Amino acid sequence: MQQEIRPLLAVDIIEQLHRQFALLSGGRGKDGSPIITFPEFPGFNEVSDEDFVNVVTYLTSIPSMDAASIGFIIILDRRKDRWNSAITSLARIAGSFPGNLQLVLVLKPSRLLQRAIADFSMRLHRDDFKLKVPVSMLLSVWILNLHGYIEKGQLTCDLGGTLDYCHSQWIHHRTAIENFALTVKSTAQMLQQFGTDLAETELPNDVQCTKDLLITHTEKHDKLKDELKLAIKQGNTLLSCIKDQASKTESHILNPDEVENQTTVERLLAQLDETENAFEQFWSRHHLKLEQCLQLRHFEQDFREVKVSLDGLMETLLGLSDTGDCVARMEHLLADLKTLEDKESLEKAQLHAQHGDQLIQSNHYAVDSIRPKCVELRRICDDFSNGAKKKRDVLTKSLEIHKRIDESGVYLLASQAVDRCQTQEGAEGALQDIECYMNTAKEQQLSHLKDLSSQYEIILSELVKVQMKSNPKMFEKRHTSLKKLSAKQTRPVQPVAPRPESSPKRTSPKTPQPTAPSDHIMNELIETERLYVEEHLWCIGYAAALDDPELFYLIPPSLENKKEVLFGNLPEIYKFHQKVFLKELENSAEKPELVGTCFLKQKEELQIYEKYCQNKPRSEALWRQCGDSLFFQECQKRLDHKLSLDAYLLKPVQRITKYQLMLKEMLKCSKNSEGTAELEEALATMLDIIKSVNDSMHQIAITGFEGNLNDLGKLLMQGSFNVWTDHKKGHSKVKDLARFKPMQRHLFLYHKMLLFCKKREETSDGHEKSPSYSFKHSLKMSSVGITENVKGDIKKFEIWYNGREEVYIVQAPLMEVKNTWVSEIRKVLTSQLEACRGISGQISPSHDLSLIKTCLTCYKLPWRKHDLPCKTKIISSQLHQKITENIYHAPMRYFIGVFNFATKLLFVCRCKHIFTYGRYNNDSHF
Repeated sequence: MQQEIRPLLAVDIIEQLHRQFALLSGGRGKDGSPIITFPEFPGFNEVSDEDFVNVVTYLTSIPSMDAASIGFIIILDRRKDRWNSAITSLARIAGSFPGNLQLVLVLKPSRLLQRAIADFSMRLHRDDFKLKVPVSMLLSVWILNLHGYIEKGQLTCDLGGTLDYCHSQWIHHRTAIENFALTVKSTAQMLQQFGTDLAETELPNDVQCTKDLLITHTEKHDKLKDELKLAIKQGNTLLSCIKDQASKTESHILNPDEVENQTTVERLLAQLDETENAFEQFWSRHHLKLEQCLQLRHFEQDFREVKVSLDGLMETLLGLSDTGDCVARMEHLLADLKTLEDKESLEKAQLHAQHGDQLIQSNHYAVDSIRPKCVELRRICDDFSNGAKKKRDVLTKSLEIHKRIDESGVYLLASQAVDRCQTQEGAEGALQDIECYMNTAKEQQLSHLKDLSSQYEIILSELVKVQMKSNPKMFEKRHTSLKKLSAKQTRPVQPVAPRPESSPKRTSPKTPQPTAPSDHIMNELIETERLYVEEHLWCIGYAAALDDPELFYLIPPSLENKKEVLFGNLPEIYKFHQKVFLKELENSAEKPELVGTCFLKQKEELQIYEKYCQNKPRSEALWRQCGDSLFFQECQKRLDHKLSLDAYLLKPVQRITKYQLMLKEMLKCSKNSEGTAELEEALATMLDIIKSVNDSMHQIAITGFEGNLNDLGKLLMQGSFNVWTDHKKGHSKVKDLARFKPMQRHLFLYHKMLLFCKKREETSDGHEKSPSYSFKHSLKMSSVGITENVKGDIKKFEIWYNGREEVYIVQAPLMEVKNTWVSEIRKVLTSQLEACRGISGQISPSHDLSLIKTCLTCYKLPWRKHDLPCKTKIISSQLHQKITENIYHAPMRYFIGVFNFATKLLFVCRCKHIFTYGRYNNDSHF
């Protein structure tokens, strides 16, 4: 890139300004013309031309454009010098003065001889000065004559005026003002760059990174704020100095230059003030967004923690039993339930949901993300509360039942274990309990047990149910049995060790015979294909839910009538794989090496992925708008999917790239075997499909092309290059600049046309950048030619148009990219040549040589008659090469028929060392 031309500043020529051979005192002529004075300076002729031009150029750049447009008045003071020196100075000013001149006033030498020479020389050589303005010669003794041209108040004291001028102070003010202007410019650039960096910053996804980003941006803001305050302080100090100078004396009036200096400083201060206000407004918005982002990340982090805690509570609640075998067990279950209800997680969840409501009310930018989480927290809390209430009701009723059962004595019978009653001591203890209870049984009401059993059957354990269904007379039976056992003398039982038995023989599973690697790959291909088809069916479940009337109220407005945008041609892909491709693969399971034929047979059908991938950006944009809606959450819950819909919508893109990897693995296992050629062709086919899909993704991003891209044929190549232009037509300056400054262009090669586009990166909603291509220019391939090698860079090649009227020098990023593009372009041109050969028979080989000359003249070949006789062999070879190269360029239909004839003619000329073209028809070419 060309560097910005910086204007000349006082600091650049500070030494020359201090020499004071020219000065701008601030005086003005009667019509407002700025006055530049060249005072007495003995070494004026020793000042170098560069120093002189720099000082004069700088002085003429200081007045305003309005004042400079009137024209400058030059006062050349040579009263104490010789006339020859004055003439030299005047000629130097005439040749180097960069501004418009209105009047030149020369104070002639005061000595008599020099004054006479001056008068004579002016009359004799007046036209030699080439000033084209009036030149007045004034005697120093007649200083009043000078006042006739310029008022005394606009002249310095040495010229008899009253204008107060200090050269050193003037230099100090100029350097200070220019310094301040540079400070204002650099400060504005820093603020602009900082604002650009802030605008391009992506918001982090976690709390710590957001905190770090907020601290970093705040520190940068504070630093820039300090620099801005320092610049404002510098400007106010400078403005005070200028105003103090005017207030030293009451009669002092600022000259126009000083007024302009004051105006410049005030304007720069106003610019700084506007920049500061705009910067603070932008920073306040950005800082608010960062703070809201930090609030959001805290909210999301707390939400995840509370969600995990609530899920744990719900799991514990569901695992809490609502049945028991005794009163103590039921009381223990109720205590556990009470503990669950007293957990802090529920309170935290409610508080967190309230905090989310506060964020929503404060106009948070992520309302669509916060609101569903608040709804989710409240839903879980309500589910837990309702579940706990139901559980408490059941446990309370169960406790009441167990208490009533306990009172009825059923528990007494149930608690007497049968094995304890087998011994005499156990039987006697059980008998005493029964007799004790039977003594008080008359006071108990046992008839209601049947009613309890039928009323609370659901919440009673099986053991209690069995016991409650027994006849109330079981106490009497138990009493009789225990009485017999307690009176019976039991014989001790001798323990006998069990006879060892041989364990049954276990048959070890047969080790599977190793299979070929290609079988494993084929099995993986078929299994993943089945899973792929099943995942497609899941996606179609989401699509069907969009037509479910029960879910209409959950569908977000942005999703209405957008089913085709969200799913693309997914049903078509599912139908192809489910009915065709999966069956083809399953039929090839026994012969994996022949799987390549499956891909070759379905080569055309697999092109449906191109349409799906072209729609994918629109689908992703729609998902970002409505992916968090309750509709998709409800669908995911109903379908019991672990992953959200967007994960399944990405499967086709992943699948189409997976095929080529599996074919590569299959090819490694099937070298030099049956089906290898088909596998290689299938691999090439899939790679071509992937490339076609990728190219089409770029093609849909082309904007500004007025025609129909489908009419240009197949997209063969696309890529980014540096491009220089060198056209025969057009402005010469543009032509010269184009040689040094490349253009960044993205090229699209079709069968019929080559498009030049400019790549632009676009962002949307803070997501990753998506490129677009602005159409700039196009070339018809029927008029294109190429030159493979360009001198100076092996990665460059030429694309030229209409006989090199337009030449585009293209630089590829890599040599391989260049070779691929050159090869593909030559294939296109060769195919056009072969298509045109059908008309070549219409042109006779004995066609008049004027046709050849017409064809070759349109390419402006650099052949001349006087160069040819002595270099026949070299020129013939070069002409043969030129014609051969030109057959790749557009107008082949004009000279295909004469190509063979021209080649034979060159061969004859080479043999005879005679180039007869020049004598044919007395033409000067050839």
